[in-house]
Amino acid sequence: MTGVAVPLAVAGAVCFAFAARLQHDAVRAGGGAPRVSELLRRPRWLLGLLLLVLGSAVHAVALGMAPLSVVQPVGVVAIGITALLDGRRRELPAVLVTTTGVAAFVFLAAGSATATAVAPEAELRAGLLALGLVAAPGLVGVLATRPAVRALGFGAAGGVAYGLVSVLMRAVSQDVQQGGVTWATASSAAGIAAALLVGGWFTQHAYASGPPHLAVACLTVVDPLVAVGIGAGLLGEATRTSGAVALAELACALVAVGGVVALAREPRATTTRSEKTVNDGRATRVVIAAETFPPDVNGAARFAHRLALGLAGRGHDVHVVCVSPTGRAGTERVDGITVHRLRSHRTPFHRTFRIGLPWEVRRDVAALLDRLRPDLVHVQAHFVVGRYVLRRAVELGVPAVATNHFMPENLFGHARVPGWLRGAASRWAWRDLGRVFGQADVVTAPTPRAVRLLHDNGFPPRAVAVSCGIDVDRYRGRRPVRRADAPTVLFVGRLDEEKRVDELLRAVALVPRLHAEVVGDGSCRAEWELLARDLGIADRVRFRGFVGEEELLDAYAAADVFCMPGIAELQSLATMEAMAAGRPVVLADAMALPHLCRPGRNGWLFTPGDVRGLADRLHAVVADPAVTARMGAASGELIAAHAIDTTLDTFESLYAQAMRLPALRPATPATAAA
Repeated sequence: MTGVAVPLAVAGAVCFAFAARLQHDAVRAGGGAPRVSELLRRPRWLLGLLLLVLGSAVHAVALGMAPLSVVQPVGVVAIGITALLDGRRRELPAVLVTTTGVAAFVFLAAGSATATAVAPEAELRAGLLALGLVAAPGLVGVLATRPAVRALGFGAAGGVAYGLVSVLMRAVSQDVQQGGVTWATASSAAGIAAALLVGGWFTQHAYASGPPHLAVACLTVVDPLVAVGIGAGLLGEATRTSGAVALAELACALVAVGGVVALAREPRATTTRSEKTVNDGRATRVVIAAETFPPDVNGAARFAHRLALGLAGRGHDVHVVCVSPTGRAGTERVDGITVHRLRSHRTPFHRTFRIGLPWEVRRDVAALLDRLRPDLVHVQAHFVVGRYVLRRAVELGVPAVATNHFMPENLFGHARVPGWLRGAASRWAWRDLGRVFGQADVVTAPTPRAVRLLHDNGFPPRAVAVSCGIDVDRYRGRRPVRRADAPTVLFVGRLDEEKRVDELLRAVALVPRLHAEVVGDGSCRAEWELLARDLGIADRVRFRGFVGEEELLDAYAAADVFCMPGIAELQSLATMEAMAAGRPVVLADAMALPHLCRPGRNGWLFTPGDVRGLADRLHAVVADPAVTARMGAASGELIAAHAIDTTLDTFESLYAQAMRLPALRPATPATAAA
């Protein structure tokens, strides 16, 4: 029967490994200590639970067919599987050592262990012993401050509980196979349920405290040690084991444990750099992972560039990882920051949008982070670059901060997603973001509304608002160069569906003499140029495409009012820049835009889709130069709360929090409240 029991135990270990991966992701996506009510609503956690039940059933059958000392150690195979699922292929030698040790142990135990009946009094003694053994590591997990120590303590306590489960499962399995189900069997089943609950509680907290391989390492070492110890000491399974065989088994066990220790300890080797760099005065190395970066022209690229320059200006060693705008990989030193361009490829969705292929980015990012050994990574999106930088940082034990600039609506126009599919696509996209960003130590979004959007779509309350910030002084005091005496409304941004520039054009047609400057490019430009012609305002609308920084500053200075009709703005850097330039704003009453407008003070809000209302708001601003000047001055006052220095102060404070160090410098939270 042993020849069948061992393969069944291996199948159970496979189930346990996949369950650990799924439940770890679900728990980490929630942040902090897991709550049962929240976990039960997460499909990945429930799928992991199903695999645990399946693995336990297979394991129980194996326990009924062979001695505990043979079946239980096979579970150590799960740590190697989990390491591979995490992409930790460099640990294959340690995995081989672990599995070799386990295989040798099973071979020796199979020839010497004796299957024995599990008496009720032996079960009671085993339960009392396990209760005492759970307390010590459980207390360590509760009291420890370092995540790795918490994970080790909680994992070890869970391993003790699961070791007792194996003993009780063997008792129940024997009773069922012999047809002698009694009250003692029911008591054993109740003990299994209680031990599973206790072990599950500790395991979920181990997942919340560290990577899955660390929890699995504890479980798959402590569990068999406890079970085999009970089998040998309390059940009499080692009565036929000679001293030489026992020593050989001990040696094999030590080999297996050594492999597990190597797997568990390797990531810790890179986690001390932050303490050294801060304490000895050397520059803190920050890696910023950006899906888009200049020369790309969009809000996310501009923020990543501004953040990198600001941090470098404060003495940090800043490295940016992004895709190449030309397709070729390379590294360059620009304005005090090091930019690592990854290989990229064109997409069919947008002529200027490029992506890195996942398998290429994963390999290149792993090699880059292994070489850089950063103190902290700050990812700007959860797509390809950010996803693999964050994953590798977690594997290396590097603290991570993640900032969300994403809404599904921002991509639907690019990808030509049909309307009937957008609801399901949006839900999937939010779940994917939660899984990726759930690995970060700190998560931010540009405005309170953007944070609430994360929460509304399942992300836990730990996300915080931090304004993207701008260099306010750069936009002030520039002398306007006007092309005509007529009032001008300015739009700056991508010319894509969710920006709704067509509503602005229709509104311009309703306001006599009003001209429009449209800066930017995108998939809808040709369509909207035709619309301006059809509306009879082609002579009053200028589509300028992408412009340089100086031309953009001139455009802000020359405008009388700025308009952002988009409905998917998580902050709108263009609106903030216009305010810094002292321009009134007319904004869609949607998403985060209301955070930037005080109606009647620095501009007006309008209902998206209400073209007549938009036209009335634009006319109300530009009809009286005194009103235009007063509202523009108010914009300049309100935008001061978004100064880039405040944003940098806040992020430095969050970096210190992620690295568990004293604050690098005092900070006032840079939220989006204007």
